[in-house]
Amino acid sequence: MAQPHLKPLGVVLSSVTDTTVREMIELAQLAQAQGFSAVLVNEGRADALAASLAIAGATTDIQVGTNIANIYFRHPFLCAATARTIAEISGGRLLLGLGMSHRGLLATLGIEMGDGRQTLREYVAYVKKALAGQLTQGLFNPPPTAYPVPVYVAGNTVESAQIAGALGDGLMPFLSPLSYLPKLLAAAHEAVAQRGGDPRGFGCCLSIPTFISEDEDAARSAARYNLAFFAQLPNYRRQWRRAGYGVAMEAVKSAWESGARRAAAQQIPDELVAEVCVYGSAARARDQLAAFRAAGADLPVLAVSPVNEERFSATRSALLALAPKA
Repeated sequence: MAQPHLKPLGVVLSSVTDTTVREMIELAQLAQAQGFSAVLVNEGRADALAASLAIAGATTDIQVGTNIANIYFRHPFLCAATARTIAEISGGRLLLGLGMSHRGLLATLGIEMGDGRQTLREYVAYVKKALAGQLTQGLFNPPPTAYPVPVYVAGNTVESAQIAGALGDGLMPFLSPLSYLPKLLAAAHEAVAQRGGDPRGFGCCLSIPTFISEDEDAARSAARYNLAFFAQLPNYRRQWRRAGYGVAMEAVKSAWESGARRAAAQQIPDELVAEVCVYGSAARARDQLAAFRAAGADLPVLAVSPVNEERFSATRSALLALAPKA
């Protein structure tokens, strides 16, 4: 893993795009060489756990894992079994991030979310028990895993953060504004304390949209366009409303109702971009990462998007420009 004197920094690789597993492996190896702490995979068009397994087999030191694995895509028994395999292959380098995704997205696959938070609570509890060898039903109850597997829970609301604190080893928010992150962590830490745990051992892995370019205006524009895409989803609009951007979110929603992403992007405030994203030069990005760390993100991870180039080369460039060893 990353050298102890280096500040933890990770990267999340996107399976929402057309990135191949071979490209992910190449980027993961570069991240490892540059001193990054973790390389995580999100779950969109590909299997995040399978991709993490492939990366684990092609790396030696860097932490691998998911940001996040969708709890509706696999039974918790299979999730725990796959996690056990990755932990063994990697020698204990797995970080397992779990989350509930979005009701509308699940509906397009014929999946009924039901009570998402209750499902998340039950799923995380089952996976933790399975990894600890504490299942009491079933023919093939597994023994305790030979390697610890930290389980991080996605949460952009106080209620979800409380689930993370009550059951998980860390919180894994996405697109949470800088000013709102301490509130989420306070809720999680209170839940940790209520179960008799030590909040100081509870982690926060924050995925941060990242746009690196010496042309700050172009980077900010790309970031605004990216946030407009996510603003299609009610969950993200709601969290940005909670952070004080209600008027802007109404304007963005209206723009999307007419099918105009460019118009929606124009409604994303610069202040929101600054609270959610890392953008601009490498020097500016390092200052922004320091602010996220100060707000409680002990493992910020870069979710790199391109600024006037294609995604793979943009990710390579960001890994080189922001390398902890640099």
